[in-house]
Amino acid sequence: MTATPSSAPVRVPELAPALGRLIVPRRSETPWVPLDDVGDELATRVIELAGEARRLAAEGGDRVSVLEALGRPGWLAAWDQAVRRASERVADHLDDQIERVGRRVRMPRRKRRARMLAGVERRALVARLSAGGSGLVDALDEVARAAARLEGAAGEDRDDEAQAAWRDAVQAAARRLEAAWLALEQAVEAERRRWEPELAALARWRPALWPVLVGWAVGAAVLMWLGLVLGGYLDAPVWLARRLGF
Repeated sequence: MTATPSSAPVRVPELAPALGRLIVPRRSETPWVPLDDVGDELATRVIELAGEARRLAAEGGDRVSVLEALGRPGWLAAWDQAVRRASERVADHLDDQIERVGRRVRMPRRKRRARMLAGVERRALVARLSAGGSGLVDALDEVARAAARLEGAAGEDRDDEAQAAWRDAVQAAARRLEAAWLALEQAVEAERRRWEPELAALARWRPALWPVLVGWAVGAAVLMWLGLVLGGYLDAPVWLARRLGF
């Protein structure tokens, strides 16, 4: 008995080739903040989503479940998690640099802490690193539209066409994920340039001299006064006269 189009298995594409440099990074310089493990986890999560969809299709799961396994929520959750992890690592790296440079110039601990990234700065960092994901969102919208067409496909020719369109959309989303990740890496490099002046200014920091000068002036004045008292040029206070036996 021939299966109806609506029950025909969904053919889930392989995503690893479309993920490109997200799986196999190609760079000529060591990154400012190492993030390859975060990229690996992102690629692994998306490949796992495809594997789950493939498993459901092989086990005869309904078409909706298969398509939902590779739907928008799973992709975006993986991307958002990667952005948060990358942002935390960059922020922690900056805090470590501020702490290290601040210690080197003997900046007080309170002042070092004040220069570290606050909550609002960390949230702004997340927003800057996630900006490259707009193309991914557009691609996932197309995946959703292709999935809707595939769910409603009728007739063998139309089903084959809808399946091909859905596979193309999913692979396009994988390529957009690669592009989003490369944009995130570029944004991290931009953060390095953004913070270079701040770190350079911190390295030039020196303690204020006025407390030393004030202390020196007070000490010199006390010694001068004491010399005048001992030399008989000034009357000694009662407490000092008793102590010195005048």
